[in-house]
Amino acid sequence: MLPAIVRRDEFAAVVIRTDYTDEPAWQAVVADLMQSWGEDGEFEARVHLVDDPVWAGVAPDEIRTAVSRDETLSVVFVVDRVTVQSFQRALLALDVWGEEEDLDPMYYQELIDSPLPREFRTCPAAVHDVHANLSLGNLYFEEFAEAASLDPEGVLMPL
Repeated sequence: MLPAIVRRDEFAAVVIRTDYTDEPAWQAVVADLMQSWGEDGEFEARVHLVDDPVWAGVAPDEIRTAVSRDETLSVVFVVDRVTVQSFQRALLALDVWGEEEDLDPMYYQELIDSPLPREFRTCPAAVHDVHANLSLGNLYFEEFAEAASLDPEGVLMPL
């Protein structure tokens, strides 16, 4: 069983490292994530890094299960093998909200027929926008996933 993510600032984006093959790439991602963000860099970066080898190689569904105990999380970002090998250092954004139990049967059938996206890639510079907007309920996960799908590389760039 994976450990709970503890002692985190609820306003910080959670970034989980699952690849330990390239330390310089990890450090580059962390440096990018720590940059101020916003239109003029007016916001301080708030990131909770999970850098524990127990998470090495963990699959997205296992991550969702592990973090589902934290009801305040809507998204987590994963630094995986794709991240460390890509030029853009694109993190995997995972939708971690569970499905509603009391869904309208018609709506539920629509979800079965065409499920909403549960993940997309995002460059480090867009992580804070995604996290903030999802936390505040300004935008939905699928809106970010759609924006990422419009990029030729499938990576969400800063808004």
